[in-house]
Amino acid sequence: MVERPSSDPPPSAPAAVPPDWPRRVPHPVLAVCRRLRDDGHAAFLVGGSLRDLALGRPLPNDWDVATAAPPARVLDLFPRAIPTGLPHGTVTVVLEGRAIEVTTFRGDGAYADGRHPVAVTFVERIEDDLARRDFTVNAVAGDPLTGALVDPFGGLQDLAARTLRAVGDPDARFAEDGLRPMRAARFAATLEFDVEPATRAALARHHDVFRRVSRERVRDELVKLLGAPRPSVGLRLLADSGLLAEFLPELARARDFAQNRWHEFDLFEHTLRAVDAAPPGPVRLAALLHDLGKLDTAAWSDDKADRTFHGHEQRSAELAAAWLRTMRFPARDVEHVAALVAHHGVYYDDAWTDAAVRRWLRRIGPERLADQLALLQADLVAKGDRPDVPAARAAAGRLAERAAALLAARPALDENALAIDGAAIMRLLGIGPGPRVGEVKRALLELVTDDPSRNTAGELERVVRERWGRPDGAGTTEPA
Repeated sequence: MVERPSSDPPPSAPAAVPPDWPRRVPHPVLAVCRRLRDDGHAAFLVGGSLRDLALGRPLPNDWDVATAAPPARVLDLFPRAIPTGLPHGTVTVVLEGRAIEVTTFRGDGAYADGRHPVAVTFVERIEDDLARRDFTVNAVAGDPLTGALVDPFGGLQDLAARTLRAVGDPDARFAEDGLRPMRAARFAATLEFDVEPATRAALARHHDVFRRVSRERVRDELVKLLGAPRPSVGLRLLADSGLLAEFLPELARARDFAQNRWHEFDLFEHTLRAVDAAPPGPVRLAALLHDLGKLDTAAWSDDKADRTFHGHEQRSAELAAAWLRTMRFPARDVEHVAALVAHHGVYYDDAWTDAAVRRWLRRIGPERLADQLALLQADLVAKGDRPDVPAARAAAGRLAERAAALLAARPALDENALAIDGAAIMRLLGIGPGPRVGEVKRALLELVTDDPSRNTAGELERVVRERWGRPDGAGTTEPA
């Protein structure tokens, strides 16, 4: 059943919402709605949870309930409730280990900071509450106890048509909340929806409001966008609207930036294809940033026949780390992603010795091997239909096999894995702490990288005594 205000014409092609959709609602959410209803208050599922149920998507983690009950009454009804957003009518009810946001029907006043209304007014009708929401597909309410749906803005029709449309005037919606254009790009990618023309056009007209949104909120939306089946859908929308240049100008500049004969696409298109080909998570973030340094390192080859990008990996890593910090990513993410970017240029062939593979593993860090190889494959896919790509992808697969086999032998890939430590070196050489100890350890690591069988205490002690244990302290740190 779909309930609509009599003043609104019914949609011409209503969505086929599964009639048994309430069966998928978790018991704690049903219990909250039933408790509110038994106390005489309407209660509906709203927002993304209902949208995803209607689309048959996996069950969401977040569940939002809108109710006619005032916040004080919600707190009375649920002793374990937390007043998480009381000025805006939101209470978090914890039931059976699940946190459920319960918000009183409300209308929003003016938006002063580009994100939040200055004041809210509690209202009696769910239709008035839905009017304040961003997109029609998020402005549908459902009663999980009866299965009834309330759809005053044609959201079910837009769900059926896989269309993203602003509620009412898109310019008014985007002028209220500067994050909504970013959410439009995210929903277009994650839901795989088309953005209807008026909403799409309005995205480009509210950069001033978008600039007032905190970097953390933009970051969070971008991370969600990068989890989409094809993030390029949302990234392209951000570029077309000019919003990408507001928070990642280097990538926006990559549009129409020619590469060289090894690439079918310009730098922007190559990057988007690499992002789509990469697995969700840090590898996708690295793919987004992996080639930004090409803008600064582009030069012509000596014969002027083609472009070169010498050193672009390191420059890209510097730009990536700076941008990640600006966007307030955690330090561990900054380090991991920047390292992936710094080492994404892998030019493997079967002539590499085992020692060369072990040195490569030392450079990238064995804990990053899987992500590094995934980024390499995504980068190769994004080169397009070039004759060298199939062979390069096959070679990358062989590198993965060799690296895995060598790692299984547990080689020493850092100084902590040497069979002797700094204290033993100082004892053997009769010296105290200082740079000399580090020089010896680095030389020993090179030695056992070439021949892992030499990483025994007896062998390394012998090497230290013979190579560096001269009476005058002279000697070299070259491996024996």
